Amino acid sequence: MATGPTAESSHARSSSSRYTPPVPVSVQHSRPWVPFLMLALMVAGGLMIMLRYLVWTDSNIPTILGLAFILGGLYTATKWR
Repeated sequence: MATGPTAESSHARSSSSRYTPPVPVSVQHSRPWVPFLMLALMVAGGLMIMLRYLVWTDSNIPTILGLAFILGGLYTATKWR
């Protein structure tokens, strides 16, 4: 006899008797302001990085702020449903 998993044990594993509740509508749809916030953060980050090279040539703080804004925009993009 074989000692590995059989077709009978894999069938029992695929069917589950656990109840999965439906996802509420409030979770399925994001607020209408989420894409605007995402776009605003990403544009602000890009502008900060560009302004660092055009206006503030002696400081790296605008670059760090620009990257933080872009990361905030990317995080907001993951919340957009």
